[in-house]
Amino acid sequence: MASPDDTLDFLNDVIAKARRTGADAADAIFVEGASISHARRLGKLEKLQRAEGQDLGLRVLVGRQQAIVSSSDRSPKAVDELVTRVVAMAKAAPADPFAGLADPGDVAHVLPDLDIFDPVEPAAEVLVERARAAEEAALAVKGINNSEGAEASWSSSRIALAASNGFAASYARSGHSVSASVIAGEGTAMERDYDYSSVLHGADLDDPAAIGRRAAERALKRLNPRKIETCRLPVVLDPRVSAGIVRHLASAINGSSIARGTSFLKDRMGQAIFPAGINIVDDPFRKRGLGSKPVDGEGIAPMRRNVVDKGILTTWFLDLRSARQLKLKSTGHAARGTASPPSPSPTNLYMEPGKITRAAMLSAIPRGLYITEFIGMGVNGITGDYSRGASGFLIENGELAYPVSEITVAGNLKDMFMNLAPADDLVFKYGTDAPTLRIDGLTIAGR
Repeated sequence: MASPDDTLDFLNDVIAKARRTGADAADAIFVEGASISHARRLGKLEKLQRAEGQDLGLRVLVGRQQAIVSSSDRSPKAVDELVTRVVAMAKAAPADPFAGLADPGDVAHVLPDLDIFDPVEPAAEVLVERARAAEEAALAVKGINNSEGAEASWSSSRIALAASNGFAASYARSGHSVSASVIAGEGTAMERDYDYSSVLHGADLDDPAAIGRRAAERALKRLNPRKIETCRLPVVLDPRVSAGIVRHLASAINGSSIARGTSFLKDRMGQAIFPAGINIVDDPFRKRGLGSKPVDGEGIAPMRRNVVDKGILTTWFLDLRSARQLKLKSTGHAARGTASPPSPSPTNLYMEPGKITRAAMLSAIPRGLYITEFIGMGVNGITGDYSRGASGFLIENGELAYPVSEITVAGNLKDMFMNLAPADDLVFKYGTDAPTLRIDGLTIAGR
């Protein structure tokens, strides 16, 4: 990778060219990175590849007219052509009254160290060994008859952003992951399941063999599922799927949806949408967090926020454009790529844990449903109506009795939010996280 200073000098030169060509304002983002990925299945190599790339994105404004272009070619001739093209595009574009850069006084000046970059690039042999260990450990479990494969990967990237308002900064991030997916059973009675670990630093990865064993154990537990009758039961969401509830909230409070009036929460700011004991936090500064970032995509410093505080909705996720539409200030949630304008997005979003253990939560349920997997995306963001295929386990007398499948869980997110309770087992694994959740009042469609 080029040095951060050289990259920022390059971006400032591109912005200066755009200004000379007729732009009133401009910003530019440059992303360069490398990755290695390995996949294997039943002990045979399926993929081992390395990729490197770089991409420049340039946004210009002529008055309130805006255009964006991107290119992987940073040669002087290509950049000159890029600048000429994007300024011409902006002059032909319709005016957007809400487009524009941040005021110079609002941009970040110091970027915190969040420890999101691991400087050690693993050798290809290390990734091969991680995937091998995961798959072999899974296949060694009695009852596992086939494998969908195991994968291991590494990536490293540097993001540089500069703008004509004076902002200029760059930061690097890395990623390591290992996954395994295996099949238990035979013939028409086969079941699959998986496990994975995704982190920023290689030292934080779960043991690959443990990942493989967990995938195998989960697949075996799903064998011989039964159907259940249509009913209304308490539902408990495993942490693998409970984070989906928080993601649905994030979508509903996205500033773009609020500004368009297309969210079922558009009129609920300052009101209770969860029980009084629920706190949901967005924390961009969590050390080694999958969603951590020192600055947002428009150069504004983010901050830790209680999105839901004691059950009450306190904020939207806003970038500059949606904030202007709503006559508010950006919350520092702008995310962007090189070929599209910024849009709001959360960082490390999670529901704080409750005070009850998972075991105690289950023991209080005479009959219910424990869900480990959802299928499909039957969620209406305008009304909050919720209907998704699911599988998991029937709860009887406070314990998981047997696996169930071919069911549909239905309700409305407004009611689901108000009728949930968290356990105390929050683990940061997915970027958007939640503990085990109990939700009452849902309809389960079965046979």
